[in-house]
Order: sequence, then C-alpha cells, then structure tokens
Amino acid sequence: MLHLDHTAATGGAELALIRMLEADPAWAAVVQTPPLGPGANVWADLPARVRRRVVGIHQPAGASSGGPRAAVGFGARLAVQALAVRASAAFRSADLVDANTARAAAYGALAARLSRARFVVHLRDLVDPGALGGAGHALMTRVVLPRADGVIANSRATLDSARPYLRPDAVAEVVPSASGLVVGAALLERANAPLRTVGMLARIDPWKGQAELLEAFARAFPGRDIRLQFAGGAPFGHDDHLAALRRRAGELGIADRVDLLGHVDDVQRLLDGWDVAVQYSTRPEPLGQNVLQYLAAGRAVVAAGEAGPAEWIADGVNGLLAPPRDVDALAAALRRLDAEPDLRARLSAAAAATPGLLDDLAVARAHLAVYERVIAARD
Repeated sequence: MLHLDHTAATGGAELALIRMLEADPAWAAVVQTPPLGPGANVWADLPARVRRRVVGIHQPAGASSGGPRAAVGFGARLAVQALAVRASAAFRSADLVDANTARAAAYGALAARLSRARFVVHLRDLVDPGALGGAGHALMTRVVLPRADGVIANSRATLDSARPYLRPDAVAEVVPSASGLVVGAALLERANAPLRTVGMLARIDPWKGQAELLEAFARAFPGRDIRLQFAGGAPFGHDDHLAALRRRAGELGIADRVDLLGHVDDVQRLLDGWDVAVQYSTRPEPLGQNVLQYLAAGRAVVAAGEAGPAEWIADGVNGLLAPPRDVDALAAALRRLDAEPDLRARLSAAAAATPGLLDDLAVARAHLAVYERVIAARD
C-alpha cells in the first residue's frame, strides 16, 4: 500500500497514519511525501519496517490561498507533484494508493487519472468550502472524488458531505481515525471529587475553539483555584494565534491559571490529569480525534453539538453537548460539571464504555477490509 501525504507537520492526519502503521497492520506500507522543509519531521517516528520515499517538489502550507498568481503557483506545484508520483517506482508497484490528506488526494488523483491504479481517499474534513477553501473544494469535488475507487471517512457527517460526488461503484466506509486509544484502561472520575483541571487537546488553530474556551473558562470560574490547559502545537503558521491566546489570558486576569503545553506525546497521561475535557470547534468538526481520546480515557466531555462529535456523544449520557459557537452555553456546561460531581463521575464511567471505540489495531483491520474490497472490485 502506498500512503501519500504532503507535509511533515504534526497534524492529526499524520499522527493518525503513524499510529495505524505502528499497530503492525497486515500490509507492506510505503509512505511517500514531497521534499520537506526545515524544522520538525513527524515521519521520524515511522516504524523501521515502513519504507519512506521522497519525490517531487515542496508543497508549502497555505499555498492554495491568495490571489490569482498564488493559485497558478499552487496548480503548477500540484501538477509537478502528480507527474513525480506517477513516475515513481512506489506508485507503479503499489496494489493500492491511499491519499492521507486533501492536498495529497489532489495530486494523487491527478497521478491516478488515466491509469489502472486503485485509488482510495481518506477524508478527514467535511467536503465543504468552509473546511477546504474554494480551490480545495473545487479540486475535491471535480477531480478527486470522481476518480476515487474508495473513500474512508472519519464520520458519517464527513461521508454524507462526499456522497454526491462519488461514483456509484465507489466503496465508501466510515472508519474512525487511529487515535492511540487504550480501550478499557480509563482512569474514572471519583464521585464528590472537586473539579481541578479543564483541558482541550487540539492543535492551536483559530477554528479549533481555544479562544472560545478561554472566554468561557474565565466566565465560569472567576477567582477559583481551577486550571485550564491547552495541549497542542501551532503548526501551519498559527504562532500569531498562540500569542493572541496568551495576551487574552492576561487581559482576562487568568494567565496564572492557564497552561499552554505545546505538543504532548503522552496523551494518556495528560488526560488522566484532567477532570473535564472540551472540544469546541467553531465550524462543524468532521470527527475530532480528541473526542475519541477523551471518551476512551473516561473523562467528562463537553463538545459542540454538531457533526462528528454529536455522533459519539449522547447529551447527558456519556458527555454534554453545548450549542456551538455560544460561549455562554459553554460556560454554563462547565459550571454544571463543577456543581454536580456525581454527574461528572457518571459521565466519566459512561464515556469509557462508549460503544464503537477502537484501538489502533482494530482501526488498521477496518482499513484493510476497505482496501481488500476496493482491490476485489477493480479486479
């Protein structure tokens, strides 16, 4: 299997692919990327048995935005990358090509065009201009999805957004991303325990909701001895947003109670230290690997009540759903979990028992089932 990816940043798609390949899946994997820029390289953590190949030209972040000149440059880079992928030995010898990101899907579809390559697209974002941008949405709906022999979507909401553009014979399945879940090893909340720490695990990005949680936390817990922790790096050029969060914490008078932890490797240990875990993206979240991680860790979860998270959380049963983009509603949910420790303990126990949570090996097996169906159908 040839897995295409376009970046070395520590993004959710890259971490999910590495976790799945670390689970020792039943296929020989090759990960192919363009040449990568300076800085951290997430692929350094690939298992030794996974072959790594580099072809083509660098694909900078944000290259699809900007004016007409930037659009021409973006298109030219995609075309060159597609030709390099098509000419590579890894592409010619692969039983199946799996595009791990939307950018990789764009040049992967061009490479697969007019070939007999079996081509699978991994959808981790809603097929929507708000999620993909205008150019990205056009590429996805006009070039990528019509060529796809198979689609693996991370939620029903994501798959439903793609269905109008798929061929009738395309294999389409929902498989949650590999999230490093240790199913059945949750540290449950104790009844009557005081609330000490609220956290959000997500890359620092304006749409991931850190700013909204910061405001809600300040309103919910003025002067209280409760901490707020943000775990996640700031890839894709969002250092300015990170600085803005620091400034706003100071303006709200809570800087001494807010921790910006950066990227955290030991997610299980991190979550074991939180009493409440929050997902509050400001646009519909296709899945939110963090939601699955929260549930498996047995945390009391607050999430925005739309799209992927709402497929996993039943309000008041294994978490709380807050109306999206409503800071006052989010603050009210936090205050409720503080005032009702018994509710927090009950949600914690139900979260760890949520049906359908998969460890990384189970996710790999589900992927293999899709790959085999695509191969059989094309044969």
